[in-house]
Amino acid sequence: MDPRAAADIDLGTAELLALYRTTGPLTRAEVSERTGWARMTVNSRLDRLVDLGLLEPHGQTTAARGRPATRFRFHAGRGALLVADIGASGMRLALCDLGGAVRRRVDVPVDIAAGPDAVLGEVERHFDQMVAAEGVAGAVWGVGASLPGPVEYATGTIVEPPIMTGWNGTRVPDRFGPRYGVPVVVENDVNAMARGEQATCYPDVADLLFVKTGTGVGAGVIANGAVLRGAQGAAGDIGHTWADAGEAGPRPLCRCGKQGCVESYASGWAIVRDLVAAGRSVTSVDQVVELVLNGDPVATSLVRDAGRVIGASLAHVVSLLNPSVIVVGGQLAAADEHLLAGIRERIYARSLPLATRELQITRSRLDGDAGVLGLARGVADTVLSPAVLTGRAAS
Repeated sequence: MDPRAAADIDLGTAELLALYRTTGPLTRAEVSERTGWARMTVNSRLDRLVDLGLLEPHGQTTAARGRPATRFRFHAGRGALLVADIGASGMRLALCDLGGAVRRRVDVPVDIAAGPDAVLGEVERHFDQMVAAEGVAGAVWGVGASLPGPVEYATGTIVEPPIMTGWNGTRVPDRFGPRYGVPVVVENDVNAMARGEQATCYPDVADLLFVKTGTGVGAGVIANGAVLRGAQGAAGDIGHTWADAGEAGPRPLCRCGKQGCVESYASGWAIVRDLVAAGRSVTSVDQVVELVLNGDPVATSLVRDAGRVIGASLAHVVSLLNPSVIVVGGQLAAADEHLLAGIRERIYARSLPLATRELQITRSRLDGDAGVLGLARGVADTVLSPAVLTGRAAS
């Protein structure tokens, strides 16, 4: 079904779909009990969603007497979403259903500094391949992209990114919107990861911090159940804050052009730099992790020190925002306790006791899928929102 065919439903029908997406299977009577709508209204709205293929029968109730009632559920397979979680040196692309479940994915190396035309062109090429392979041409409802830099969320515009040469002012929806004819959601990469981790692994946690430790360092904040982006979309950019590294001498130059940032000490690229200076032949974060897991003493020491630098920065965040959970993801997180131990050491030593009393600090469970899952959820919430489904929002 062409997603634009759903844009003529009324507000009540759109609200009924939202109810099914959040609560799961319901009978007509259960809908009436929850909404207070008259039986005729429930029947009309439910039948409309069934006709559109957005609801489907899902078993029957067991009745002591009388006829069993049919349950209905949201039909996530009725459409597809295309999402691209783009990092500095690699990206994960996925085709998902309307419920956010991944149906097909591919990992692609990328150099973000190659610029928007090269990177987004590669995204489009793989999107087209996935659409063809899944046979969902005409059934794409929305597109999502996350990028490793500040994003003006309302317009999908990249704003003065420290490491994304040539991207400043790029309005990503202007690239994908005309091509696919659907709404486009653009997010900072760590915000997408935070949303994916919280929704998938910690649905009952309202305050969560996701820390990405890969080529760069960044954080995504879930506060009171929602992504905290800040006034200009720059919230969570701890990688370019002043590092507490305990040095009196010259501070290293960061990729953003400043000296002494957290990234200049604790990022994947900084550890690669220091390992090369120590005589190790490494070119990537994955090779750093391999050295650590194989017991290389220099690599292990550098990763542990990186954890301490990141932890010192996070200690301020913990005291300020008081999250329940800190999740550490990204390539460097594969070093596991060698990294986490340093993070925990500084947070517990420097944050308020009340803020750390029940704090969990743990590694991501999603094996690199946090970004695509968070993006898929954000795109689904947009394209299935009452504003879009009733045609009251521009795509």
